[in-house]
Amino acid sequence: MEQNISETAIRCLRRLEEYDFAGVRAMCTDGATVWQNDGKAEQAIDERLEQFKSFVTTLDSLRYDVIRQFQNPNEVLQQQVLHLAMADGSRSELHAAVYFRFDGGLIDRIEEYVYTVPAGTPG
Repeated sequence: MEQNISETAIRCLRRLEEYDFAGVRAMCTDGATVWQNDGKAEQAIDERLEQFKSFVTTLDSLRYDVIRQFQNPNEVLQQQVLHLAMADGSRSELHAAVYFRFDGGLIDRIEEYVYTVPAGTPG
C-alpha cells in the first residue's frame, strides 16, 4: 500500500504533541534539515529536535491544528496553528505555513514560516 505523505506530516505533529522526539526522528532521513524564518541558519533535524525538547519544558501542553493541506509527489504544504499553554498559565498561538519534502517516504526537509498571534486575536 502506498504511503500517504499528508497523513505522515500530520503524524509527525502528533508525535511532537506527545513529546515523542525519537518517534519524530524515526520519520526523517539521516540528513534531514529544517529551516525557519527566524534568521538562523538551516539546521540538522537532530539539532532542531534538541531545541524543541528544551522549549517544551516551559509548556503545560501544545496542540497543532492543520487548517489546510496540499500535496504533490514527495511534497506537502500546510497551513497550521500551534496552540501553546505555558507553565505560567499564559497561552499563545503560532501560525505557520510548513513545507515538508519527502525522500523514500521519510521527511527530508522542513521549511517553516511562522508568525505569532496572541490568543484571542483573530488570525
